[in-house]
Amino acid sequence: MDAADALTAGPTRQGELLAAGELTSRQLTEAALAAIERDDPAINATVAVFADEALAAADDADLRRTAGESGPFLGIPIAVKDDLDLAGTVTGRGSNATSTVAAHDSDLVAALRRSGAVIIAKSALPELAIFGFTESEALGVTRNPHNRAHTPGGSSGGSAALVAAGVVGIATASDGAGSIRIPAACCGLVGFKPTHDTMPSSGGWHQLSTQGCLAQRLTDSALFLDTFGTFPTSLVAAAAQDPEPLRIGLSHSAAAATKAEKLDLRVRALLESAADTFRAAGHSVTEVTIPYGNDSKALTVRYLAGIRDAAAETDDPSRLERRTKGIARLGRPFTARTVDWAIRKGREWGDAVHDELGVDVLLTPVMSGPAVPVEHWKGKGALRTVLSMNAFYPYTAQWNHAGAPAVSMPAGKTPEEGLPLAIQLIARRGDDARLMSLAGQYERALPL
Repeated sequence: MDAADALTAGPTRQGELLAAGELTSRQLTEAALAAIERDDPAINATVAVFADEALAAADDADLRRTAGESGPFLGIPIAVKDDLDLAGTVTGRGSNATSTVAAHDSDLVAALRRSGAVIIAKSALPELAIFGFTESEALGVTRNPHNRAHTPGGSSGGSAALVAAGVVGIATASDGAGSIRIPAACCGLVGFKPTHDTMPSSGGWHQLSTQGCLAQRLTDSALFLDTFGTFPTSLVAAAAQDPEPLRIGLSHSAAAATKAEKLDLRVRALLESAADTFRAAGHSVTEVTIPYGNDSKALTVRYLAGIRDAAAETDDPSRLERRTKGIARLGRPFTARTVDWAIRKGREWGDAVHDELGVDVLLTPVMSGPAVPVEHWKGKGALRTVLSMNAFYPYTAQWNHAGAPAVSMPAGKTPEEGLPLAIQLIARRGDDARLMSLAGQYERALPL
């Protein structure tokens, strides 16, 4: 396998090739940099490219391997979402309102460097990671490699686009209301949001947000989480093992502030097909209605207060986009006491919902249909954008509120536009290994 082909093979296979001496990290890194030069002008997924630094890091990784060192990410090219601090660079967060150069690496970036991972680029996101599409005044429009007329989702849209284009095998991503799972669904990737408090550099938006990654295959996501997170048992091992028979709840329930958009019939059909796949594997599947209830209000408090605080922390809030300022204003009424109440409500709801429904795992949509066209929300004001996004993406944010692990799994493509479709699986908080096992079983049963 040559270096260009190895880019799409993912970090697990890349590590095997490096360990066997069939490739060098420099070869992989040169191929990744060439892929950025070739593909990024069309998809606009990078904020900065670190060619010289990446090649130096690759050479260092090759020397470390020659000296006998090993490691799952030693010499592996990776892109980092521009919500993480890299010392000596501006953490732009998709905005013109930030200008301070980071003095230190974030904890996750520091861990990446220690592992020998080769950071080749920073990936694009919408302003302050707010939106489920990756478009901003600062960075322009990021496009979906499967169909450039459509969005790669958000807020980790730049990371998703780079992995889907085959520029890198893995990229960091963060998820505060669906920002790992939505881009994964848009771009045909695996997007695993782990239990909260398991990954470094997490906790934004009043503990709604957690770090993770985007990858082509589940085992690569598991490898990333095992390497940089803290879990009781190996997620890589779990991904390779079928779970015991589980009680799965199939739900079309939507947590929308207004009327949710009608679920695309193609997504509904894939959910039914997935239910049949799980039944054939020995699981019981029953249809359930998720009791979102008043917890949607508590989630809204955390989301809007988090954006308000993030906007206030920028270097020059006056330079924020008009829509961002409007959303930040929506968060002004919420006091610290109200936010603390909302966090408690999310934990209580997450502790109870699976047991209340009598299920181990939930099976739901990720979003109401395939990726929307780019600029779908262009020109809409703050409240209209929030409500319209919530109507199209009403299946993800509640699991940030609960702190529970959830994964978006690719499940097919639309024949017309060639756009990916996906399902979502959600487990109890702390049940990441069981969720990884079920997702692995699904991936093996439905190779794409």
